Amino acid sequence: MAKAKAAPTSSSGGKAAKKKKWSKGKVKDKAVHAVTLDKATYDRIFKEVPTFKFISQSILIERLKIGGSLARVAIKHLEREGHIKRIVHSSNQLIYSTCMGAPMAISGGSYLPIARATAASD
Repeated sequence: MAKAKAAPTSSSGGKAAKKKKWSKGKVKDKAVHAVTLDKATYDRIFKEVPTFKFISQSILIERLKIGGSLARVAIKHLEREGHIKRIVHSSNQLIYSTCMGAPMAISGGSYLPIARATAASD
C-alpha cells in the first residue's frame, strides 16, 4: 500500500507562494543647503551667530541652512575675529560660545565694542 504523494503546488497560486511586500519606510526629504557664500548669508552669519549661546557646526547647518564646509569656515572666521570663543575641542565636534569679554554692538556693518560704538556714533 503506497501512500499517494501530494501534488506540488504551482508557483503562481496559493498564499505561501506570494512574496511578502515590504513597506518602503519613511523617506526623508533631501536637504538643500547653500554651498556658496552670498552677501545675504554672510550678513546673517555675522549678525545671528554671535548671539547664539551654543555654537557648533551642526547648529549652523540646521539654523542657517548652509553646508558643513561653509559652517566650518564661518566658525573659524568668527573665532579669528574674536566674536566667539572655543569651549570644547575634540576630533568629533567643535563647540563654541559667545565672547563674554566685551559686549558687541553693530556699527556700520561690523561689530565693535559698545564703548567704541557709542563714541563713533556721536
